[in-house]
Amino acid sequence: MMRTITALPAALGAVLLAAPAGVAASPSPAPSGSAGAAPVTSAGTTFLTATPLAAGQAANVSASTGDYLYWAFAAAEGQTDTVHVTVTLPPAADRHGAQSWSVELFDGLRRRQSCTAGPQNATAAKAAASVALSCTLRQVRSWAEPWSGDPLPGTYYVRLSVADVPQQDLGLAAQVQLHVTAKGGADDAQPEGGSLKAPLVPPVNAGATAAPGAASAAPSPAAPSASASAAPGTAKVAAPAEEESHWYSDLFSGWNSRWFWTIAGGVLAALAGVWGFTLTRHPRGRRPAGGAPVPPQAPAPQAQGQGQYDQYRG
Repeated sequence: MMRTITALPAALGAVLLAAPAGVAASPSPAPSGSAGAAPVTSAGTTFLTATPLAAGQAANVSASTGDYLYWAFAAAEGQTDTVHVTVTLPPAADRHGAQSWSVELFDGLRRRQSCTAGPQNATAAKAAASVALSCTLRQVRSWAEPWSGDPLPGTYYVRLSVADVPQQDLGLAAQVQLHVTAKGGADDAQPEGGSLKAPLVPPVNAGATAAPGAASAAPSPAAPSASASAAPGTAKVAAPAEEESHWYSDLFSGWNSRWFWTIAGGVLAALAGVWGFTLTRHPRGRRPAGGAPVPPQAPAPQAQGQGQYDQYRG
């Protein structure tokens, strides 16, 4: 009995010490999949260097006050996209006045798109800690007239900038949080009855040139399935179309519309020269064919003293 009572506290203490270890050793349930990709931590400074955002991906960027920040995202037909921006301003003690921020949207052709809702421009007082902006894009259409500026499927750019800020506050550190939400789908695309030939997606690495022969070596995405059975590393290139020949193709090498314009211009210049010569050579028109009759003229009077001189001549 005495030995049991004495060993009871030691056994109780060992159980209490082993309990946390057992809990820690038990496997914890794995977290569920994330709602989206990890947020990007960079932003471009021009359209060409805009940071792309995947669907549902946000941006959390440390920037300097006064910089232009660019992001790019894709929008499909029928969607209505909204850009939400929250800017954490520098400490109020370091600022010298109010700041005005602006968010703008551009399509793949870099045409500025209007916002249908949201504070696109916002002004934060000197004591404010942050400023929130948003811009709701018009519904992306499946097709539009060439003269219209309606949003079409493709790449869209987001530009965040400071519209008005004291000169002393330029360069202060700020934190920018941006995310894009979309609603709707292809079933809501308007108008019906048309289709866009290709999305308005700008070329990647604009201005870069491909290596010689790379275009002919790369298989076309629209190539027939027969090309897939060719030997590895080879690609079938379509034969060039034969030029259409005419009866005058052998007479003139490189016959084109410039020949017609040149010949027509020479003929018009010759006609203009003849017409101008006619006007300057006979300014009063043509002369009559026959000579005009000459009226009779009276004899000229003799000068005074002419007769007296004649009598002494003989």
